[in-house]
Amino acid sequence: MNKPLILVVEDDPSVKNLITTTLKAHDYRFLSASNGQGAILEASSHNPEIILLDLGLPDMDGVDVIRRIRTWSNVPIIVISARSEDTDKIDALDAGADDYLTKPFSVEELLARLRVTQRRLAMMQSEPSSGSVFRNGSLTIDYAAGCVYLDGRELHLTPIEYKLLCLLARNVGKVLTHTYITQHIWGSSWENDVASLRVFMATLRKKLESAPGAPQFIQTHIGVGYRMLKVE
Repeated sequence: MNKPLILVVEDDPSVKNLITTTLKAHDYRFLSASNGQGAILEASSHNPEIILLDLGLPDMDGVDVIRRIRTWSNVPIIVISARSEDTDKIDALDAGADDYLTKPFSVEELLARLRVTQRRLAMMQSEPSSGSVFRNGSLTIDYAAGCVYLDGRELHLTPIEYKLLCLLARNVGKVLTHTYITQHIWGSSWENDVASLRVFMATLRKKLESAPGAPQFIQTHIGVGYRMLKVE
């Protein structure tokens, strides 16, 4: 598996040194930036394949960096932050981050997350372009274009929301467990993955469901998982 180009965005010299030394030891190619503006410039100039992003940057909040990058790129963004509150995680994930690691973190977990992201990138690149279109009631997914429509109106989904919706759509009518979903989306089933799944499902449903109390498309099976309902 070819090693991807990684952009490291971190203003703490000791943490940046730990990350870059780890990447170098495992033959990853990398760039670095110490602030938000530098991160945006590097991301737009060099098209990294993965971004490791701190949120507490000196010139702008990391969540704003995510939003800016998401206006033109779906590059996987793994947040590495000392912020451990659920609201901070929700803000970052909802803005378009793909993963969230809380400081202090282990080098082993960081490398594992990178491997998972690499596998996901490889799977996406190897998937043949499909001209098929999924329709379920007023919901339409154009797989080839990567677009989702509800009542003819295009929905703006984050990369993870889109992957979740496609996974549910390809298994319409079937209950997918938390483990099954997290394995397919993140390649793992750590506790953080299940927490992230709940966040993404909540934001996805807000965009899909007109009446959250009476879901039309996505049904929750408490303690088990989720199922896309077949709409007549």
